[in-house]
Amino acid sequence: MATKSRITTGKSFTTYFYSVIFTALGALLAAISIEIIFVPNDLIDGGIVGIAMIFGKLFGQQFIPYFLLLLNMPFLYLAYKNISKTFVIHMIAAVLMFAGFLFFLHGKAPFVGGDALEIVILGGVSLGAGLGLIIRMGGCLDGTEILGIIANSRKGFTVGQVVFAINLLIFALAGIVFRSWRPPFLSLMTYFVAMKVMDTVIVGLEETKSVNIISSKVKVISDALIHELGLGLTIMYGRGGFSNKNREIIYVVVERLQLAELKKVVYREDPSAFIAIQNLHEIANGRQGIKKRTRRKTPKKRRANAQ
Repeated sequence: MATKSRITTGKSFTTYFYSVIFTALGALLAAISIEIIFVPNDLIDGGIVGIAMIFGKLFGQQFIPYFLLLLNMPFLYLAYKNISKTFVIHMIAAVLMFAGFLFFLHGKAPFVGGDALEIVILGGVSLGAGLGLIIRMGGCLDGTEILGIIANSRKGFTVGQVVFAINLLIFALAGIVFRSWRPPFLSLMTYFVAMKVMDTVIVGLEETKSVNIISSKVKVISDALIHELGLGLTIMYGRGGFSNKNREIIYVVVERLQLAELKKVVYREDPSAFIAIQNLHEIANGRQGIKKRTRRKTPKKRRANAQ
């Protein structure tokens, strides 16, 4: 029991350590994008960070970290009431780190003089990577995400719809404050780049597919997939809605590059097989590979020697 407890404690400490390190790295990348790229080029971010940057434009850029902390306080309370204490702890840590890095980086080596495309790509990539790391570790920098979660549970709007609508309003407000629509337009482009990079960091670069195969030749197809392609699979049981007949369904996870070969094998064995393919964002505790083996031919029966 004591050994098991020590192992569990060790795993918890390692998980906590990596969470702190990657949250700090994410906060640093996000702060670099804001202070080094966004602020010197009159760009803004969406959400609470964007509102803090607008206030910074009006009252002084050095006050952005303080506005960020003040504006996020009501959303921390909402998160505590509607989401979870663990999420609030992660969010507080991320916001404090982010504000600290903003304060430290203020006025240091601003990136100016680049063309619009460089600014959009560099700013979007660094911000998206930072936000992705923070979210992947269970944290958050923006209170508007919390509003989206609450609106989704109570009104049925998706989190993305709520956040995007709020960000459009913030970008429009920025156009009024900056007295030019060029900064909000570039900020919107940077926002799209950041969201794409953030999704990549959260989900990963793997292009994995899950495949359901319905066929009358399940045994033959499953043997071919295992022995020829080296795939692991699961046989599930279902019933046809129209025919009311019991059916076996093959469930298999493959890489994108294996998909064409899988379909070739399935349709070779059963041209009338039904194949449904879906995208997978993440696989946990998988990848238990099976060695690829060549399919053996059934040996012909040897004739008995005449006595």
